[in-house]
Amino acid sequence: MSYQLIKANLNLYAVLKNLEDIAKYDEEIASLVKDWDVSVQFSVLNGPKAFIEFRNGVCTVGRGKYHNPSVILFFISPAHLNRMMDGKGNPIPLKGLTKLGFLKRDFIKVTEKLEYYLKPTDVLLKDEAYLALNTRLTLNTAAFAVSELGPLDPVGKLVTSNIGNGSVNLKVLPDGPGVYITFRGGYIEPGKGEADKPMAIMCMKNVKVANDFLNGRTDSFTAVASGDVMIRGQIPMLESLSLILERIPHYLS
Repeated sequence: MSYQLIKANLNLYAVLKNLEDIAKYDEEIASLVKDWDVSVQFSVLNGPKAFIEFRNGVCTVGRGKYHNPSVILFFISPAHLNRMMDGKGNPIPLKGLTKLGFLKRDFIKVTEKLEYYLKPTDVLLKDEAYLALNTRLTLNTAAFAVSELGPLDPVGKLVTSNIGNGSVNLKVLPDGPGVYITFRGGYIEPGKGEADKPMAIMCMKNVKVANDFLNGRTDSFTAVASGDVMIRGQIPMLESLSLILERIPHYLS
């Protein structure tokens, strides 16, 4: 599996997934999209496909084809999509030419907010609201990236084949956010919230601890030893999951 194809899958299925929460938790974007009724299809030649739907103030990001989308954005290769996501290229519009104004004027405000929240600085992280949403999106990206890296990345394949069945919960205390990752017969299902009967749980003491831990600013051994990060259940499953999570920066740095 090529680097560019894996990165394209991560961009469409893990990174863009965060638009759902930006439309929900960022007041400016929530106000902007509240009356939108539009859908955007992303289609990569010989690669992944995903869509973004805005309806009744709710943003939904899904994989595959959307029935009768308002706009279709085409990419000639996974590398073409990745260049656009890195701000170095443009898609080819196949449908929705009358929506070009919307894409350049309104939709771009949403995607710019995505970049804003996923590229933190020390100054931005001092703001509690920014810190909270950046942490939420980082958790989301991690969970949904695992479901792509498991079957596609060489390390992910090896780990997934031996991790066993069951769910892992990752949660920020005291009240979230949280995500879960379920492994079942080689299939991986990520989600927001918590699995009912997890085999393993990792809880992070607060948002600041979680942000430092998830972004590699805290040594994992120290975090666990100090009690900032608490783990219980099937520890080998958490250790295996960590091996997959460590692969994310290789593609999304």
